Amino acid sequence: MDTEYFVIFLFIITGLLLLIQRSEPSKRRLVIVLLILPAILLRNFALYREMETEALTALWVAIILNFLYWLFIGRHIPVRGSEQIKVLGMDD
Repeated sequence: MDTEYFVIFLFIITGLLLLIQRSEPSKRRLVIVLLILPAILLRNFALYREMETEALTALWVAIILNFLYWLFIGRHIPVRGSEQIKVLGMDD
C-alpha cells in the first residue's frame, strides 16, 4: 500500500464527508448532490492508478474519523439553520 496516496485520499474523503456532515440540514441534500462529482472523479482516479486498496482503506478510516468528530464535537455543537443565525451589526 502506498501511504502517500492513502493520506491524500484520506484528507480528500474526510473533507467531503465533513462538508456533508456540517452542512445546514435543509441544504444537506443539495450538498450531497454537488459532491457526487468530486466523489466520482476520486473513484475514477483510484481505478485508473490501480489504488483501490488505498482508496477503500482511506474511505473506512475517514468514516471512522468523521464518526469520532461527530461523537465528541458534533453532538455538542449542532449545525444551525439560516433562520437561527443572527448577524450583529454596528447598532447592535
